[in-house]
Amino acid sequence: MSAHTLPDLPYAYDALEPFISRQIMELHHKKHHQTYVNALNAAEASYAKSSTPRERIALQAALKFNGGGHINHSLFWKNLAPASSEGKGNGGSLKAGPLKEAIEQTFGSLDALKKEFNATTAGIQGSGWGWLGLNPSTRRLEITTTANQDPLLTHVPIIGVDIWEHAFYLQYLNVKVDYLNAIWSVINFEEAEKRYTEGLSSSKL
Repeated sequence: MSAHTLPDLPYAYDALEPFISRQIMELHHKKHHQTYVNALNAAEASYAKSSTPRERIALQAALKFNGGGHINHSLFWKNLAPASSEGKGNGGSLKAGPLKEAIEQTFGSLDALKKEFNATTAGIQGSGWGWLGLNPSTRRLEITTTANQDPLLTHVPIIGVDIWEHAFYLQYLNVKVDYLNAIWSVINFEEAEKRYTEGLSSSKL
């Protein structure tokens, strides 16, 4: 089994400023995500050497937490883009297309989606993730959350937002709502639409 590696960011560490600072991005990517990758590789190596069900069961928590952390953050980096409002990129810009149509059909407007998403995500107790996901059964967009580093398994992830303090505290302190309001300016809706159309065309999660 090949080792997992830290993916490169598709932009510079300061590219999401002023909405997410360079300091946060460097720590979040180089330190936090790297830690999940290292711990996942260690857990998988231990699992490969384990010889009893007891040993394998004992590793499940580490595999879930660190595997989820790696999966979620790998999605998260692609989920973001330099802000169009700052003339830097396409972040925050939802153009006409199937995703915009689905958002308007389900929520009424992008602003209504943001309001409901932010309220749901801000309500997470402790750490976790807020998600806009595609329900594979109904083929409709839904807002949901996962605790800790649990990956989204019930839906196709379209947009995921990290609500762990390491994602925002150095810039927004304990004011989650300010962070949630700001992050929409750097959401990569082109990537989200790609996931949405791929999710519609596939029965697989």
